[in-house]
Amino acid sequence: MTATICGTGSYIPSYTMDNHDIARMVETSDEWIRERTGVVRRHIIREETTVSMAAKAARRALENADVLPEELDLILVSTISSNVILPCAACEVQREINAVNATCFDLSAACTGFVLAYNTALAYLAGGIYRTALVIGSESLSNLTNWKDRGTCILFGDGAGAAVLRADGGPETAAEDSGLEAGYYFPVTHSDGSKGSALTCKSRHDFNGLTDADRQGCPENMTDESHYMQMDGQAVFKFAVKRVPEVIEEVLALNRISTDEISYYILHQANKRIVEAVAKRLGEPIEKFPMNLQEYGNTSSASIPILLDEMNREARFAAGQKLVLAGFGAGLTWGASIVEWHR
Repeated sequence: MTATICGTGSYIPSYTMDNHDIARMVETSDEWIRERTGVVRRHIIREETTVSMAAKAARRALENADVLPEELDLILVSTISSNVILPCAACEVQREINAVNATCFDLSAACTGFVLAYNTALAYLAGGIYRTALVIGSESLSNLTNWKDRGTCILFGDGAGAAVLRADGGPETAAEDSGLEAGYYFPVTHSDGSKGSALTCKSRHDFNGLTDADRQGCPENMTDESHYMQMDGQAVFKFAVKRVPEVIEEVLALNRISTDEISYYILHQANKRIVEAVAKRLGEPIEKFPMNLQEYGNTSSASIPILLDEMNREARFAAGQKLVLAGFGAGLTWGASIVEWHR
């Protein structure tokens, strides 16, 4: 059995902060941010939440796919910034869109999250366990950002993206064959927890290491800033420009596909210089690496599905085209998957 993306959706908050707004908060400039990151503005939640954005992206994906909510068997939400712990964000989305037949759970893998959630859904569908899945990446990173830290506040934004996957064939087909057919591609993913200190964010409920004075009145009076994202920018950059080309080459080799067969590389939108470096190391033209980070900044697990949805609605994909989805980020985690477009 194979599975295909049959619809996409996204939701972006209307409120924006451009680089001039950031320059009024920390010592920086529009020129400095553009040169080092490629980011021009980022969209920030006001009334929205991670769940509300996920639900809106989900509705748009279902409409685009011409799939009813009750047809969904599985809902996965990838997020590191949910506004709820219990119930999980996926169950909240289920309630919001009335997807009464879906099994729901969240997945936390930061900027590689959508790729890993896509792979998880694909495995369930390819195994004949479910037939229709909704995969969402939704992030409210502004809640985890230290707006006094120039190294991180220039990078991040909020938003949500979603994709509907539908199995081709029935469960009986999956039981009869080997699970590998034309159109099914094996993903490649990796993790290296020993390098996790390069990008961290502690729970607001983690009071370890605080003095008695610090604990008084927690979390309202909490002075520890470890509950904001903290990043070693150079370490993350070096990791990305090395590991992302490697994992793309690995997934292509595993599936016996050449770079000539790939129409687009849909990378996590972290930094323009990272995307350009990956293109250069692969020897591929930058035109095959679409970017929208100038408008949204780094939206973690939402970045790949937001870009997919934009390109889908702009009719930039053609049936039969092969795409590479590649994510990389905290963990450290990284991975790549091949998608054959059939919409």
